[in-house]
Amino acid sequence: MSMATSLPLDGIRVVEFTHMVMGPTCGMILADLGAEVIKVEPPGGDKTRRLPGLGIGFFRTFNRNKKSVVIDIATPEGQAAAGDLIGECDVVIENFRPGLMRDFGLDYDTLSRRYPRLVYASHKGFLPGPYDKRLALDEVVQMMGGLAYMTGPVGRPLRAGASVNDIMGGMFGAIGILAALRERDRTGRGQEVQSALFENCVFLCAQHMQQYAMTHEPLPPMPARVSAWSVYDVFTLAQGEQLFIGAVSDKQFVALCDVLHRPDLAAEPRFATNSQRVASRSELIPLLSEVLSAHRVAELVPKLEGAGIPYAPIVRPEQLLDDPHLKASGGLVPMTTDDGGTTDVVLLPLTMGGRRPGVRQALARIGEHTQEILQRIKPRVSR
Repeated sequence: MSMATSLPLDGIRVVEFTHMVMGPTCGMILADLGAEVIKVEPPGGDKTRRLPGLGIGFFRTFNRNKKSVVIDIATPEGQAAAGDLIGECDVVIENFRPGLMRDFGLDYDTLSRRYPRLVYASHKGFLPGPYDKRLALDEVVQMMGGLAYMTGPVGRPLRAGASVNDIMGGMFGAIGILAALRERDRTGRGQEVQSALFENCVFLCAQHMQQYAMTHEPLPPMPARVSAWSVYDVFTLAQGEQLFIGAVSDKQFVALCDVLHRPDLAAEPRFATNSQRVASRSELIPLLSEVLSAHRVAELVPKLEGAGIPYAPIVRPEQLLDDPHLKASGGLVPMTTDDGGTTDVVLLPLTMGGRRPGVRQALARIGEHTQEILQRIKPRVSR
């Protein structure tokens, strides 16, 4: 998207008190869509910048297109400066532990009395209720929200391999903010928006809850599921390569048999319909596995694509940095990092008018914009 192109949230100003993933994701979405997002960091910077191990990529991934201001909101002077800065903004985003922002006088109830048009988004572990004082992590809510049970094999609950609830929680926070801004256009008043990890995870599992409500039968985890489709599996091909194949209709099954030069399987009466094939999966899948074990992925993939059969190679995250579709579609673009280097980042998975909202500025250094931003509120701060 061109630097000169107007973005949907041009003119909206957001102040963000966040760390880790959920709150920063919300702010990044708004920033990518054109809002001026001011990230308030403590002295020394957001600790997320220095996470090791699996957290090492968090800051770069979820904090682009933002400005950085250092304010110590644990001090009375910092709280006063933050309060005045909020008065210059349309939206506040926070994702600290329950009660912390109230302790600092920066909660919605306090601020809304000063700024009735303020939209205030809190990202927590739980929405108000019996659990709302608990601390939560993505892994915690995956265990208690049904997702880990449905992901792992029987007796071995397994968290999803990405921070799905943190990221989706930030997305729902952004959706709520956009709706609140739209309502403010009509009413002139802001409101508090709340998004939470647990409720997000339950939403992800809602289809399984409804399945039980309809069948009254306990659900098996996904690895032990009874598939609705006969061919919907990962197969091991020649030299240990793996490929997912999903032939989910009678037409696709016939096409798969043609690709594999096994029209006899399509002609088998017991494999004539999807329902019959599901009932005979214990016989069908070993037959297909034996045939597929003689094929290479590179040889088979063009044939599957030509026949209109859903398939997918098993891809590792590092391989996506060279994915031709991501590059050609503009979804993987360079960003200057806070240390002056360059890294490729994944953009929001959407287009608007055929354009991808992109990277507009380098990843902010700690406190890089403190003077610029606080200069705006200097008359208020000095009073």
